[in-house]
Amino acid sequence: MPETTTATSEPDVGPREIVERFHRAMLNKSADDLADLYAVDARHEFPFSFPGLPACFNGREEIRAGYRAMWGATPVEAETIRDVVIHETAEAGTVVVEQTVVGAVAPTGRPVTVPGILVIRVRDGLIVHTRDYMDGLGVATATDRLPDLVAALGR
Repeated sequence: MPETTTATSEPDVGPREIVERFHRAMLNKSADDLADLYAVDARHEFPFSFPGLPACFNGREEIRAGYRAMWGATPVEAETIRDVVIHETAEAGTVVVEQTVVGAVAPTGRPVTVPGILVIRVRDGLIVHTRDYMDGLGVATATDRLPDLVAALGR
């Protein structure tokens, strides 16, 4: 079993710093770095239903395992995250993040652009809840998995 790291709460770390760390973990495809941003009992939801993607991950270790599997299986290599706009909300510790992930499909080098929105709630320096609205259709198209998606929807 792979060794995992232990997240520690950093109460002085706010949502903006967490978003920066989240983006670094995405670019590095580091499930450990990503999961360590989350509280033990956190929830990461994917509200846009997409075949092959769970509706959510419950708990830090499920987030770690889920992202390790997803990032390990995708041929997409994120190169940059641009168009980042962080909106503060009336709820303390909650931000809405607009972003565009730009990368390429390995080994072809075909460009990929995936817009998305994250709603992240941070408490005591750790993420307690994320809603991840990504363009799954765009990912399926870029990775030549659109026929698989259409077949799955017809079931």
